[in-house]
Amino acid sequence: MQMRRQSLTAYGTALCETVIDAPRPRGSEVLVRIARCGVCHSDLHMQDGFFKLGDGKTLDVRAGRTLPFTLGHEIAGVIEESGPDADARVGAQVAVYPWIGCGQCAACKAGDENICTAPRHLGTTVDGGFATHVLVPHPRYLIDYAPLPPGYASALMCSGLTAYAALKRLSDRAARAPLLLVGLGGVGLMGLALAQAMYHEAPFVADIDTKKREAALAAGAREAFDPSDPNSRKALLKASGSIYAACDFAGSDASLNFATGVLAKGGKVVVTGLIGGGYSTAVAMFPLKAMTIEGTMTGTLAEAHELIDLVRTRAIVPPPIAERPLDQASKTLDDLRAGKIVGRVVLTA
Repeated sequence: MQMRRQSLTAYGTALCETVIDAPRPRGSEVLVRIARCGVCHSDLHMQDGFFKLGDGKTLDVRAGRTLPFTLGHEIAGVIEESGPDADARVGAQVAVYPWIGCGQCAACKAGDENICTAPRHLGTTVDGGFATHVLVPHPRYLIDYAPLPPGYASALMCSGLTAYAALKRLSDRAARAPLLLVGLGGVGLMGLALAQAMYHEAPFVADIDTKKREAALAAGAREAFDPSDPNSRKALLKASGSIYAACDFAGSDASLNFATGVLAKGGKVVVTGLIGGGYSTAVAMFPLKAMTIEGTMTGTLAEAHELIDLVRTRAIVPPPIAERPLDQASKTLDDLRAGKIVGRVVLTA
């Protein structure tokens, strides 16, 4: 049996199709035929081979990855074959938790495989979901998502999980005042839907893109602001009274400066975005404002189960999700890079 892939064959170039024999699962492994795979902004960094750190500096992430390589980590599909030691039902529809760890380091033993020191993350360190099939090392990473649509389930494995894990870390502050969400890409719009369900109150939002602000308002945001407008900070503080909790889903110097600039004393910003840039502030501001800045990297396997249960129970409406065929993977990355996508695009294998 053969599998088709949209492969990264050289960094900084377009993806192209490659065809290989599908792997046969051994031991506890499971082979999943992919139905949907979301296209995430972090796929752009993998395509480039680096993350921007600001001031012209970059973080090279090419090491340890053999080309051709298959990107894509937001995966939902059907179990096609399982190894002799895998307790998995062929034909079951599953979402794939992609943030798989080594199982031996301190993070993995604490349940934090997403921050493993020697990760086996699908689409990041081992081949992922821009393909017809993916090999998963153990059925524990497969989650029943019924009755959700497969495109929604796939997006929940990164876009949704990243937003959910970040929002959880703001629970104590969210009881004081409405949240602020900065950056309204796929993760930010997912965060908007989840925040309303988790905290029963519409958050404030901010993005430099007019269309994304309009989409957020249509999805229930309290008010939307343009961070590039010098009057927005004052307008947000007037509208909110105080901001005690913010999620920075963009992760740029401008977005983090905007988020911290409106924090009340005792406020907290959780950063998930990876756009890049530098951030600096006077050290004295941390104790003077009792300010917290925390970073998160996706979420745990336990949180992925929590998220699926939450979305299923509360019938949370997804952000805009468009479907494209697998062979449009490279065009979709180009469109995402150019800021042409509102919500999420998922590829159909």
